[in-house]
Amino acid sequence: MVARYAIGVGLGALITFLLFFLMQAIIATDEAKLDEGVKGKLLDFVRLQDDQEVETKQRKPKPPPPPDEPPPDMPKPEFESSDLSQGVDVGSVNVDVDLSIEGGGFSSDGEYLPIVKVNPQYPRRAQTRGIEGYVILEYIVTKTGAVRDPVVIDAKPPGIFNRSAINAALKYKYKPKVVNGEPIDVAGVKTRITFEMAD
Repeated sequence: MVARYAIGVGLGALITFLLFFLMQAIIATDEAKLDEGVKGKLLDFVRLQDDQEVETKQRKPKPPPPPDEPPPDMPKPEFESSDLSQGVDVGSVNVDVDLSIEGGGFSSDGEYLPIVKVNPQYPRRAQTRGIEGYVILEYIVTKTGAVRDPVVIDAKPPGIFNRSAINAALKYKYKPKVVNGEPIDVAGVKTRITFEMAD
């Protein structure tokens, strides 16, 4: 058994010596000068991509979102049929008595009468909060039957319905007041517009 180990160690030392000798021989014969360049050609591989067709996608527009709930029906404000006061006569005092009123004129004297009253728009803020109230306006009915210079005299609650009431009053039409066959302006005409939610 000792003889085997001795043979193995001897063969291992011999093979190691031969390998060192072989490496030394390779190094000595293949010495290349440092200033010499690399011999041969270097090949660079560049991978080319295949031509691809451009695909265009037809995008459909997104459908519109579903509509919100429609606003609830607007309640119609109630109007009092008669005005609160007849007002004060305003106009020219110098009326020419010799005027002859012919076709198309005002044939008889009389007080102003409402012909058209427009319902105001219920303010959305008041409607969503369930606010009710009224506005009392004072204005001038002109010779042509139009409304001029509407002013809020009283409002409950204040400031909520004022603009809506004034805008509606400016669209009112009256038969003007006629004195001695001549239409005149009437100031101090008052009306009350009530805003109530429909049941």
